[in-house]
Amino acid sequence: MSARGLRLRWQHLSVRHKLMALSLLPLVVVLPMLVAALMLWGSSAYDRLLITKVRSDLAVARGYFGQVLAEVGTGTQALANSHSLHLELAAQEPLALQQELAQARQRLGFDFVNLYALDGQLLSASWQDTASASTGTGTPMASPDLTPDHRPGAPNAQLQLLNQSNLLALAPHLAPRLNIPLIPTQSAAPSTRSVEDQALVMLASHAVTDAQGKPLAWLRAGVLLNQNLALIDHINHIVYPEGSLPLGSVGTATLFLDDVRVTTNVRLFQDRRAIGTRVSQAVREAVLVRGETWLDRAFVVNDWYVSAYEPLHNGQGVRVGMLYVGYLETPFRQTKYGILGLIVGIFAVAMVLAAWLSLRWARSIFQPVELMNRTMRQVQDGDVAARVGALPQQDELGALANHLDQLLVAVDDKTRTLQHWGQELDAKVTERTRALAESHQSLAQAQAQLVKSEKLAAIGQLTASVAHEINNPIAVMQGNLDLVRETLGQQALPIAPELKLMDQQIERMRLIVTQLLQYARPNDYAGYVEAVNVNDALASSLVLVEHLLNHTHIRVQRHWQASQAVHINRQELQQVLINLMINAIQAMPEGGVLVLRTVDQTDAQGRSGVLIEVCDTGAGLSLATLERVFSPFYTTKNDGNGLGLWISVGLVERYGGGIRAGNRRDRGEDSPGAVFTVDLLCEAATDAEALI
Repeated sequence: MSARGLRLRWQHLSVRHKLMALSLLPLVVVLPMLVAALMLWGSSAYDRLLITKVRSDLAVARGYFGQVLAEVGTGTQALANSHSLHLELAAQEPLALQQELAQARQRLGFDFVNLYALDGQLLSASWQDTASASTGTGTPMASPDLTPDHRPGAPNAQLQLLNQSNLLALAPHLAPRLNIPLIPTQSAAPSTRSVEDQALVMLASHAVTDAQGKPLAWLRAGVLLNQNLALIDHINHIVYPEGSLPLGSVGTATLFLDDVRVTTNVRLFQDRRAIGTRVSQAVREAVLVRGETWLDRAFVVNDWYVSAYEPLHNGQGVRVGMLYVGYLETPFRQTKYGILGLIVGIFAVAMVLAAWLSLRWARSIFQPVELMNRTMRQVQDGDVAARVGALPQQDELGALANHLDQLLVAVDDKTRTLQHWGQELDAKVTERTRALAESHQSLAQAQAQLVKSEKLAAIGQLTASVAHEINNPIAVMQGNLDLVRETLGQQALPIAPELKLMDQQIERMRLIVTQLLQYARPNDYAGYVEAVNVNDALASSLVLVEHLLNHTHIRVQRHWQASQAVHINRQELQQVLINLMINAIQAMPEGGVLVLRTVDQTDAQGRSGVLIEVCDTGAGLSLATLERVFSPFYTTKNDGNGLGLWISVGLVERYGGGIRAGNRRDRGEDSPGAVFTVDLLCEAATDAEALI
């Protein structure tokens, strides 16, 4: 989300959410970040302490290993310079010499002590038995590389890597400690070897000289490190004495020939030592290939240890093996995680308590604001009695809430006063409006009556003039037509149809004039008003148009539900209904349904009446037809004069009713067609109502 989006979202937050965010932000963001930083630093510091510990352990192991190597050299030198050895050598007693060497080997803790002549011939050995020692059988040195180093200052004890034949030439009794089977080890470097047949030996050589320093013989002694359990256990005891490791951790030490464990106190399972297992490829690359010291956690055989590895060099400086010390990591790791978990738990409890206090303090701020906002909304919604009420806060918010209540009371008083004045004003306005409405209604009625009277007077004057001017020519035409018929007699028979047509057209003209006079002077043509049952009127009107229905495919549906009688002239009502039925029949030349419906109704003035509907299923009325359908001389038929609906409206309005036209679809019906509605009153209309 962009910065602008965050800003807009912040602006739309409520005060509650803003205060809660400000209260919880340091707790849910900053404090967890501090906890994470503390955990990372603590974990790193803890790991550094473990590495520092194992580095010091490695220094102790290195020191003791160097001490043992030095003791091999000093022991060999002391034996070479011993008086007893010179005496036995001078006496040339093989058995006594062998015993002297055997006692020295046992006293010094060596694996072998050999005495060689200057030409390399074996004179005596600590491992020889009595028979071979008494015969003086000698064995030459195995190879030239085992000859003593005569360089000045050269060390008289070195770490050497010997093959099997060389070692057996020095000490054949050590053969059982050779040929260590290699055990497949997880993560070790790939190898095709199955047996480790080399030997890692602490080897020392020293000359046996006379009083003048002339060499008499050579003394060679050494310690085999392969499966030297006493040595490795002693190193482990020195580095990790009883109780030196807390939390139940276990210390281990190992000597490697190349990457193979040739002596170790690491257990493979139960009491079996992991001799023959190999170090991981990562450690081998770092220590044996690159010559580095490994100080880190490592997977040792079957568990993780805090480990230290360093290379071991032979007398020529070549890396031939490794020295390892380490201790089980699991107890320390569990302790570390426990401490980190305790820290997280303490911080979590502190964060929960701080969040609870922060929310309580934030609530003391946003609650008064919410109460004031809710009160204003209630007042806005019409609850003028809503108030904030007394608040426990005595700060600025409490004072603001009190001022708001006082302001609402003052506004309520002013509002009541204004409402009282408004009600009085409304009453006066209503009274004046009612008076004006009554005056306007009277004026409108008078104006409508005047307009209609003037209209009727104008139409009456016009129709009277037209009737007078037309009736005279009609009378002359009719008289001359009769004269022609009498004069011609039988000779008029050939033109009898033309004469009859002229009679019909003259009669039609007289009917039009009569209809004009009937509309212009309704009082002169008004019939007798009586209570008429509209259902009976419809039934009798149907009989009069039955001859038209017989020539069509029109069905008649009767829905006559009206129960009240209307006040009207029966003949005039039938004239209106017949006119509407004929129009409906003519609108359905292909057939259809003629629907006649009556129902009782009450108009807007509360007057009882009857509604009559004449519906067809024809094409319906267009907008232009709807606008002019009740206009005089407007017709959509070729043989019509356009006066039928005009006169029908006049007849119905004479008795306070009216006629409306529309389409069935416009009022939601599925069927097409037009509908004409006649509204009639059950009580006789007054003259004013009829004129309006």
